[in-house]
Parts: sequence; structure tokens; C-alpha cells
Amino acid sequence: MHPPGLPLLGREPEQEVLAEAVSGLAARRPAVVTLSGTAGFGQNALLRWAAGLAEDRGLRVLRARGTPGESDLPYAAVTQLLGLPANTAPADTTSADTVSTDAVSEGPSGRDGPFPGLAELLRSACDRPTLLAVADLQWLDPDSLHWLQALVRRLPGAPIVVLAGAIGPVSLTDALSGPIAGSPLSLVGSPLPFAVSRLALPPLGPAQVAAAVTLVCGGQGQDRFTAVAAETTGGNPTVLHDALRRFADTGHEPADDRVPQLRAIAAAATADHATRTLRGLPAPAVAALRALAVCGDLLDFPLVRTLARPRPEYEAGLRETLEATGLTAPGPGAALRLTGPEVRARVLEEMPADERADLYARAAELAHRAAVDDADIARLLLTARPIGAPWAVHVLRRAGAAALRAADHGRAVACLARALEEPLDREQRTWLSLRLAAAEVLEAPEAGDRRFAEILRSPGAELAAARLRAADLALARGGSDVVRRALTEALPAARGGERSALTALFWLAELGRHDDTDLLLHEVPPLPAHPSSPAQAGARAWQLALLGEDLLTTRALARSAFAGPADEGGLLLPRLAACRALCLADETDEAGLRLDELLTEARRGHARAAASLVLTGRGDMNLRRGRPDLAERDVAAAERALPHTHLHPLYAPYARAVRILVALESGDRRQTAALMALPDPDASWNTMAGAHLLFARALVDIADGKPAEAIDLLLAAGRRLLRLQYVNPALLPWRSMAARACHALGHDQEAHRLSREELALARRWGAPSAIGWAELGIGRVVRDGRAARLREAVRTLQATPANMAYIGALMELATVELDAGRRRAAEPLIAEVSRLTSAQPDSRPAARARALAQRLGRLPSAAVRGLHPAWAALSDVERRTATLAGLGHGNRDIADMLSVTTRTVELRLSGAYKKLRISGRAELREMVRSMEGYDTDVA
Repeated sequence: MHPPGLPLLGREPEQEVLAEAVSGLAARRPAVVTLSGTAGFGQNALLRWAAGLAEDRGLRVLRARGTPGESDLPYAAVTQLLGLPANTAPADTTSADTVSTDAVSEGPSGRDGPFPGLAELLRSACDRPTLLAVADLQWLDPDSLHWLQALVRRLPGAPIVVLAGAIGPVSLTDALSGPIAGSPLSLVGSPLPFAVSRLALPPLGPAQVAAAVTLVCGGQGQDRFTAVAAETTGGNPTVLHDALRRFADTGHEPADDRVPQLRAIAAAATADHATRTLRGLPAPAVAALRALAVCGDLLDFPLVRTLARPRPEYEAGLRETLEATGLTAPGPGAALRLTGPEVRARVLEEMPADERADLYARAAELAHRAAVDDADIARLLLTARPIGAPWAVHVLRRAGAAALRAADHGRAVACLARALEEPLDREQRTWLSLRLAAAEVLEAPEAGDRRFAEILRSPGAELAAARLRAADLALARGGSDVVRRALTEALPAARGGERSALTALFWLAELGRHDDTDLLLHEVPPLPAHPSSPAQAGARAWQLALLGEDLLTTRALARSAFAGPADEGGLLLPRLAACRALCLADETDEAGLRLDELLTEARRGHARAAASLVLTGRGDMNLRRGRPDLAERDVAAAERALPHTHLHPLYAPYARAVRILVALESGDRRQTAALMALPDPDASWNTMAGAHLLFARALVDIADGKPAEAIDLLLAAGRRLLRLQYVNPALLPWRSMAARACHALGHDQEAHRLSREELALARRWGAPSAIGWAELGIGRVVRDGRAARLREAVRTLQATPANMAYIGALMELATVELDAGRRRAAEPLIAEVSRLTSAQPDSRPAARARALAQRLGRLPSAAVRGLHPAWAALSDVERRTATLAGLGHGNRDIADMLSVTTRTVELRLSGAYKKLRISGRAELREMVRSMEGYDTDVA
């Protein structure tokens, strides 16, 4: 119904036609006027206006209205028409305005045949012209509709006007093509001898919307506000008035800055209008709208109609009926769409839950047969009841994998969880649960841990691989108590390779922590001294590296971790531990290649926690190699893989420690301060990761000139490592850094003790980088023979991959040489530092190199000019290949020039990069340019 109080804006042409019909009735001229259009466009309001106009002129008015409840009741509308009119007292049943209902009560067998009361109506109209106003013509029962059409055929010469309002393209005159039984009048082939009008009501135009805004809101609306009012309501008078009234109730002016509120209010008004419209539609139309809400954006209308299952008699005009509701709009091709998300939501809300689930299931089956994309079918399946067909599981798994690739973790979890609702065998269910638990690392990590634990407790030899994968992924996230307890429960029943791999994983989880009261560790067998299992080899290599024992065995075991059968050698954590052991053993090139492989595997398997661990470890390694730029890239990627807020307390401190050191060495003081300000997780202090964080904090304090604070942090880190019995200084050189802080405070005796202790432990371990760092530590605190100590540190570190330590030793020695006035001795040292830091001009070492160059009196670039010291270490073929690459030639061109294969060129350049201590072609090009004219002739 048209809202009261709002004029019939934009309906002046229709009012003119209706007024002319009423005037003609007063002159005893018959007429038929049908008002059709979208729901809410004012059909009934116009009927009321015309009926009121007729009553004002003394004409008799009979009213009827079709309703869904009476659409199957014979002659329901006729009964309304021929009963007491609204302007007659109910007790006055003998009035001339009353048409006898005897014929109606007699039904079709009465004296009027199939049109009861029609003859009496025609006779009474001769005495008093009559207007019939019939609203909601689309709901009329078939008998009443035929009755009205018979009346229309008898209108010539009868002073009767029939006004009908309808939603959709319904008209009283559509079926007037042939004689009707019982009627002597036929109009076939001849024009109707009375006025017939069919008026299709249009939406309100901009001028009418602007007028409505002014009327309802009490003031003229601004341009954008008015335009949005028209856009969001579609010019529907009912929705427009409802939205404007609600907006006016807020007390705001119709200004452009209130457009967001208007949009929200209009959406709510549209949804309410949809609810009212739904309740006034026949069941087939409602079913079709529900089908459109479910899959109208995926399927063309013929398929949607198949899903709705309308009765055959409703199929012909179903599309027109839906379009007349105002809730749909034409889509591309033969598609039909709902007008907005608020309409779709309201249509679905009106459905019972079980019916909605069934409709989604049938829609998914139909979409599957129509070859719709997996993501769209999965969207239907998420709300559907279980399908019970294998294709549903395959679609959900593929959609979940695609969502993971797109970093849509919530959708991935939803798809995999829904797939578990389908019928599956035990093995399928276990592997699907494993995939879901891995995806839950961001959305619901605790739920994922419980799922991992459930898999670990699953019995059966056929699930051994799933149990190993579950333990590997769960411990990569940090290993909650639930997972560790499940792991210890699974160990007694494990056999063969599974038992050895689970044992390795358990001890890897224990290597990073120290719990006084926890699991009964004596129930788990210790790692053998010389394991043959690849997983145990990786764990044992890391254990030896932490203990600082047997460098050669550590290297051999670490390499063994990457060889073996897939079921034992395919675990991520043991191989990551082996990579870290190789880093401490100065095999960083090999470790880097293995880390790249692990990262590829982790990303391919969507193991985000494992990928974060690998990236953090690679960032730590690149920092040790003197490449804070590469380390910064790695820690940023680790944060993307698994944000620090989702890291387990066992690993979070280590990741944050690496980020702090990367920010510090990159010269990003703002980021360093932000990371230092984060609260510390208390649960981490008894772990190796907690020691890493204390060490990183201490280095920031040393850089800030706070040696006293640094000593406390370094000694606390040392105590945690000693409690774990991890004495290898290659892991964290906390003793030499504490000695440096002690020396700054004048505690020379303690500084000497700590530095000598570190040197002894480093020599016990045997890795050159650890020895060189310890020698650098002694060189920083001794008073006599400092230059000799530092020269020894430079010589030791020069042949190691520990570029960060090497750069530090070079700068310490250059400072000593400058302080002693030996400028010529300092010059090549500063040149080397400048070269090594040229790729990171904003880093802290680069800033110190510039300061040393200023003391020298030359710019760093001038100091670099000349033959690079390591250039002589290249073979002739390496020197020639490196020079061509540095001059800008590609590998294929170089291969043609030297008459070798491209693979040979790659191998030569790889060897040259390693000897020159650079990471790639960009640094090589800079080096060759700086040495131009010095042994760079390749003619």
C-alpha cells in the first residue's frame, strides 16, 4: 500500500486517466483501467484515490482485494464485491446500494450459471452507475477472474467502470479473445466499444525523489543525498518514503555528509519491503526467489527455475512475476539477479534452516553438473547439508587449497571443515583433518593443536605417515602441552621408522626448553650417539652443535638428515635443525641451499608455521653473513607467513630477537625501538628462544651506550643456556659481548675471564668463525698487543662466511691503526669494509665505515679503488668470467665468448662469488667498475 501522507508524486498522468474514467461513469460511459507495475509503485493508492473521487460524486463503489489466503477459494473476490459496500450500514441489507448475494450463495449452479450475481449487478447499475475497484488482481481466484472478464464483455451499454491494480503484467483484457460460455457477446475481430486503459507505473524520477526528500525530511536535500536516495531505493515510492521517514526520525538534515547513514537506512527499508513482498507472493514465485538467492549469480534463469520446481501452470509467466516484485533485475544473457545483498539476506532469512540447507545442497549438485567453478560450488556447499557424494569432498579440498594460495585462511578452514562433514573412510578423514589443522594455525591455533593431538592418538599402521606429519607440523608451531603429551602417548605403540622419527621430533621439541616439572622424559629413549635414521641424525646434529662438541660428526650427521626414505627424511623440523647445525659449523652455503628447499616444501604444503621458522632461520644466517638487507627481507616474509601475534611462546622470542638484530644492523632505529617496547612473554624465559631475546636486547643496549644494563641481560641469557647445557659460543657469543661491556665499565679482570673462556669453548668446537669471533672479543678487551690480536681475528674470519664478525674485526683493527697513526695500514682495511657494506649504505656498519673514511680523509669510494685483495684468489677462468659478468654481459653471451656451456659459466660465477664474499651480480658489477684498469682486461 502506498504510504499515507506522501502525495502521488509523479502519478499525474495516471490520475488524469482515472479521473476521466470516473467522469465518464457519471455520464454513464463504461471503462476498464488496469494499473500494473512493481510492488510498492502505488497501484493500490491510485485505486483508493479514484474510489474516493467516485464517492465524492455520489457514485456507487464496490471494492475487493485479492489475497494469498483466498486465491484458491472460489468466488472469493466476487463475494467481497457483492457484499455490503463500505459506505452502507451493515444493518441496511435492503438498501438500493446492496447487491443480493443469493446468487453467490447458490454458486455456479445458481440462476446466473457460472457467473453468480452478475445479471443482478448489471440491472442495479442501470439505476445507479457503479465503480468496481479490485486491488491485487494477481491474487484473484480463477473463478473471480473469469467473472470479471465476463463482466467486461457485458460492459457495452452498462454504466460500470472496472478499475484493477496488479503487481506484474496482469490485465483484465488479456483473455478477451473469443466467446465465453453463457455469454451471447463475442468481441473477436472487433475493437472494444468502450474505453480500455492499461497503465504501467514507472519508478519515480529525479524530480519526484527530490520532492519526496523535501516533503518528508522537512528541507531540500543536497544533490548527492538526493541522487543516493534515488539509487538505493530504485525510485520505489514505498521504499523511498520508508527510508526517508526513518532518516528524518534521526533528526539529521538531508545533507551529502549523511549519505552513509542514508545508505544503511535504505538497505534496511529495502529488506523490510522484500519481506512484505515475499509474504504477498504465490509459493512458486517465493521458491524461485529463494533459488535466485542461493545461486542466481551462478546459473541462468532456466536452471534456477529447474531448482525452484514450479508447477507447470506457473512456469509460463514466472519470470515476469519475479521481475514485477521489484526484487530482481535482469543479468547478463538469460540470467536474473536479486537487486541487492540485503534482499538476498532477507529472502534466505525467511526460510526454515532445514529447507535452506536442502536447497543449497540441490543447488550445489546442479552447479556441479553445470561445471561451475570450484570456489562457487564450495560456497554453496558451506551452507548445504551433507551431499554424500565423493565429488563434494574433492571440490571442497580444491577450493580450500585455492583459498590457502590466496591467503584467505578463514575460507580455507571453512571449506576443509565442511569437507569433514561428508562421509569419509578413516584414512581420508585423518589426512583431511591434518590439512585442516595446518590451516587453522592462523584462525584457531588451539583447535588445530587439539586436532593434531587427536591424529597422534589415532591407532593403526596405515596412519603412521599421518601421525609423523601431524607431529612435525604441530611442533613447528611450537608444540603445546596437548601435542607433547599426545606425542609421548603415541611413542610406545610406534614401530620402526615411525618410532625413530617420533623420538627425534620429541627431542627436538625438548632441546629448546627447560621444564622442571613436565613430561616424564625417562619414558622417551634418548637420541643415539650415531643414529642411522635421517630424522634422528638431524636432531642429533643440532644437539651436538648446541653442546659445542665434535664438529666433524655434526657436519656428517647434518648432511645425513637430507638422505633417506621419504617417510623418515621428509620431515621439516629435523632438516631445519640440520640446517641450523650447518650454519654453526660454517657451512652456510650448503645450509642456505637446504633452507631454500625447505621453504619451497613448506610453502607448497601450506605449512605456514614451518615456513615462518625457515625464514627466520635464514634471516639469522644472512645476518651472520653480513647481509642485513637479505635478512630484513627474510624476517618480513616470516611475518607474512605467520604474524608474530600468532607465534607460539616457545618460538616468538627467537623470531623477535632476529627482527631486533636485523633492525639494529640495518640502521632502522625506529623499528628497533618499537620491537624493544613490545612486552616480553614470561613463559619463554626458561627457553633457548628467551636467551636469544635477552642477547638481542643486550646488543641494543651496547649500541646505545648502556653497558651496565647490557651485562645484566647477557649474564641472564648465559644462565639460561648453561641450564640447558648449551655452551657453544657459535650459538650466542654472550661471553665476549659481556666482556666488552665489562671492559667499558672498567671490570677488566672479569672481561678477560669471559673472553678467554669463550675462546677455549670456540677452539673446542673448532669452527673458524667461532674462533675468529672469540679472538675479536679478546682483541677488544686486552690492553697489550691489541693490534696483533685483532690482526689474528681478521685473518681467521677472512676465510669464514661470518661477514658480520669479519666487518667488525676490520673496523676494530682500522680504529686501532688510526689511533696509532698508521694511516697506510688502515686504508686497505677501510676500503674492504666500504666494499662489504656498499650494498647496504644505510646499515650501521656502513655508517661506521663512512666515519672511519672521514678520519682517513678520503671518501669510501676512493679508498676502494684498486685491485680487490681477494681478486688474486680467483683462477684465470674465474677472473675472466667474473670480469665479463661485471661488465654487464649475460650468461649466454659469456658462454659464447669463452666457448663454454651456460652451466659452466654459472659454476664459475658461483665460485667467484664465494671467494669474493659477495652475493650476486650487482655487487660484482660495482667491484669491477671500482677496479677498472687493474687486471680487468679480458682481451
